[in-house]
Amino acid sequence: MAIHVFHRDEPDLMMPMIARDARLVVWPGKGSQNANMNYVDMQPGERNIPHVHTGSEDTLYVVSGSGTIEDLDNGLDLVFEAPCAVHVPVGVWHAVRADQGSRIESVGGPSPADWNMLIKVGAYELLK
Repeated sequence: MAIHVFHRDEPDLMMPMIARDARLVVWPGKGSQNANMNYVDMQPGERNIPHVHTGSEDTLYVVSGSGTIEDLDNGLDLVFEAPCAVHVPVGVWHAVRADQGSRIESVGGPSPADWNMLIKVGAYELLK
């Protein structure tokens, strides 16, 4: 297999449960064995659907903006601001909110790839 370069503006799939503009850029359908990387542009007031990755860690690098990550298992709201990384351990229910008056631009995602999430957004159909 050779090295590939992917562009955020050429995604295979959008992921509306994360944000209106959440794009799946790198994932097993693009030849990745384990990695999953999303590009997310979350607008002020948006919140993603609370979710859990039962077999994956979720790491987001915040390129710009600020918001809140909700740790729903432990009743915590943690405010973050770019530039920073947010890390969610395996099995923690969480959600991100753009509630600090700015949009949030981030890259990252679950690692290894979360197949339950990929199936929900139609990725399995692309692999056939």
